[in-house]
Amino acid sequence: MNTETKLQFVTTFSALITAAFGLVAALAWNETIKTAVAMYFQTDGQIWGLLIYAIFVTILAVIMVLIITRQAKKLSDKIKAEEKE
Repeated sequence: MNTETKLQFVTTFSALITAAFGLVAALAWNETIKTAVAMYFQTDGQIWGLLIYAIFVTILAVIMVLIITRQAKKLSDKIKAEEKE
């Protein structure tokens, strides 16, 4: 196995492990948020509780994606500027 193949393997493996931990964390937060919504709004798994949960998670996801995208663009612009120097 040449160096480039080894690097690609390690990079891919790293991405898969990171995604797996992300999934585990997402599932943990999923249960936590569902339980909190059920307790706070006293819905006990009724459709209104699920709707509130879905809206909350969607808003949170949109905000986080916007923040991450903005930061990634800033970093990308900074790297491009340093490469030009």
